[in-house]
Amino acid sequence: MARPKVQFVCQNCGTVHTRWAGKCDGCGEWNTIVEDDPAGGIGSGPGKPRTKGKPVALTSLSGDIEDAPRIETGIAELDRVTGGGFVRGSALLVGGDPGIGKSTLLMQAAAALARKGHSVIYVSGEEAVAQIRLRAQRLGAADTDVMLAAETNVEDILATVAQGNRPDLVIIDSIQTLWSDMAESAPGTVTQVRTGAQAMIRFAKQTGAAVVLVGHVTKEGQIAGPRVVEHMVDAVLYFEGDRGHHYRILRTVKNRFGPTDEIGVFEMSDKGLGEVANPSELFLGERNEKAPGASVFAGMEGTRPVLVEVQALVAPSPLGTPRRAVVGWDSARLSMVLAVLEAHCGVRLAQHDVYLNIAGGYRISEPAADLAVASALVSSLAGLALPADCVYFGEISLSGAVRPVAHTAQRLKEAEKLGFGRAVLPKGSADLPKSANGSWNTVDALADLVVGIAGAKAQLAQDEDE
Repeated sequence: MARPKVQFVCQNCGTVHTRWAGKCDGCGEWNTIVEDDPAGGIGSGPGKPRTKGKPVALTSLSGDIEDAPRIETGIAELDRVTGGGFVRGSALLVGGDPGIGKSTLLMQAAAALARKGHSVIYVSGEEAVAQIRLRAQRLGAADTDVMLAAETNVEDILATVAQGNRPDLVIIDSIQTLWSDMAESAPGTVTQVRTGAQAMIRFAKQTGAAVVLVGHVTKEGQIAGPRVVEHMVDAVLYFEGDRGHHYRILRTVKNRFGPTDEIGVFEMSDKGLGEVANPSELFLGERNEKAPGASVFAGMEGTRPVLVEVQALVAPSPLGTPRRAVVGWDSARLSMVLAVLEAHCGVRLAQHDVYLNIAGGYRISEPAADLAVASALVSSLAGLALPADCVYFGEISLSGAVRPVAHTAQRLKEAEKLGFGRAVLPKGSADLPKSANGSWNTVDALADLVVGIAGAKAQLAQDEDE
């Protein structure tokens, strides 16, 4: 009889080993490797004898397509991120820093659905029922029919939610607190998180109830536990924000039933999270239009255009190695823009400290912000404020050329709506609207932008002399 295959899994990072070792090769932690028998759980004996599989029916790609049945919460920003509401029978994972507002948002969503007559169950493994009630009173949700439970055992949770009528939504806060009798390890370990997630996803698929799992994040910002959990669920949402700012961003990174890279913007207050219908006004609300080193970037988040201020400060450095500090953008991309400015435009920044900040604590990931960053840097070095009614967007290549980016028409439309009459954008953009031909300046190379700012400074100095 063949010996059943046994593997060893690190409970810290999830790395699989063929045999036990004291130190994990993946994360370097000691005494975190535990035997894991996939046939029947940790420490189990030989599994059941395998039976011969039976064929399943095959079908063609052509056929009728039905939209996934959804449950709309009525919270517009949340429905935007999920693609139109929670899909019945789906599993959704929400991650974020501690205290960022995950439980607050889900409590507001649960109350909104309960007011519409949906059956909602909120299971917390981190708080007692009294603590949840206090939050509900603060959010004005205490009068709704949301059913509460404080439990961490997976089997008990499944037995509770399975009794009676099928619930429409089940919220598990959080997946790291669950433990199952099928796994002999502590809650929060890789085996327990994987077992608990599998059980809750199986319940969602079998019953048609939507399940929302709350996940902790590591110090790097990734959802803690095995990465396989993110592959198992149907959608992954990240709740982002800075404790020093009052806004929060809910970002979609995976969605099997809707678009990805979509964002929802919320504003935190003592009454909970409020929707921000126009985030551009939020990020530009305290803008100083006469300060040098500030430009407005017209960006895209999924299908939504967002205008945000890019701030730069270039100052002579007293140090042998100048400082490069970045908040809200990629530091490696800043180094690339600085190198292109020096190599192709003659802008000498090797003896200057460079500080870059995205206003409002917002984080930019798309390369279209290169042109706005370069404009802010040159403006700060020249000591000249950029035009207050101008936006910038475009990708900079290593040769100094400015490359076109997507969604040009949407970026310009959002800028015009907020009163920006001019734009600096790449030459050759495909979807330029025809209504405002004279309101923008197309540049083919980064040197054209630098020459334009330098020419404006020279003209200003000449006017002052006269």
